[in-house]
Amino acid sequence: MLHIEDTLLYHLCQMKKEKNFLMMLKKQLQKFRIFLLFLIFIVITSTSTHADVLKPKKNISPKEVVKIQLNALMKNDSPYKDRGILQTWEFAHPNNQRYTGPIERFKTMLKGNSYAMLLNHQQNEVIEIFKNDNVATYEVTILGSDKNYFKFKWQVEKNALDGPTKDCWLTTGVSQPFNLGSSI
Repeated sequence: MLHIEDTLLYHLCQMKKEKNFLMMLKKQLQKFRIFLLFLIFIVITSTSTHADVLKPKKNISPKEVVKIQLNALMKNDSPYKDRGILQTWEFAHPNNQRYTGPIERFKTMLKGNSYAMLLNHQQNEVIEIFKNDNVATYEVTILGSDKNYFKFKWQVEKNALDGPTKDCWLTTGVSQPFNLGSSI
């Protein structure tokens, strides 16, 4: 009779352990779900905020604005798709944004025949042509990924409109490209 009681007691302890194990497993699964949701939230917010995109500031010179835009376009898809275009958009004058936007339209324009050579170009040179207190114009030469040189006139102006970019240098216009020919 003692043997049966021991066996029953053993099985009862095992059932208790299994019940505790299942409860522990449920708690771990619940913690994992919370962690997974938190991780998904972090990924979504970090890719949608584009924290790595520089914002216009009063202390950024007009030539630096042009260089920021060109260097971003040179590596357009790094670290994520169209980051260069997004960076360029950040330094577009509000009037320019109204004319060329919204952002999806701006992306289409830059990927079109007129400006596609700016995306992922190999090198660039920026030469100041004119500058006063409110306007600066540059001659920009790029070497496209197709080994052709292109020249642009790039104009930036100090923004006089009220808002977060007031008194910041922003791009007001980029000419159509002039094809200088092959580098080969």
